[in-house]
Amino acid sequence: MTEEDLDRLRQLAANGDTDAIGQLVELAGERGDMEELRRLADTGSQDALDQLVELAYEREDFDELRRLADTGSRDAADILTELSE
Repeated sequence: MTEEDLDRLRQLAANGDTDAIGQLVELAGERGDMEELRRLADTGSQDALDQLVELAYEREDFDELRRLADTGSRDAADILTELSE
């Protein structure tokens, strides 16, 4: 996928196109693009938030997990609790 294609998807997503949001989440997950996932999660995408939590866990990025937990992610909080036991 070209940068032009990504820009088009981002524009569609910004206009509320749920298919475009889903595609961006999938692509960002495949690329491990946490910045894109953060942006999508910040606009309300639960799928992006779930993918972000999963990537942070896989990368052992405890700062990101704490940030997500602090912003209300129950999954991130649960993972941090499990890891601290």
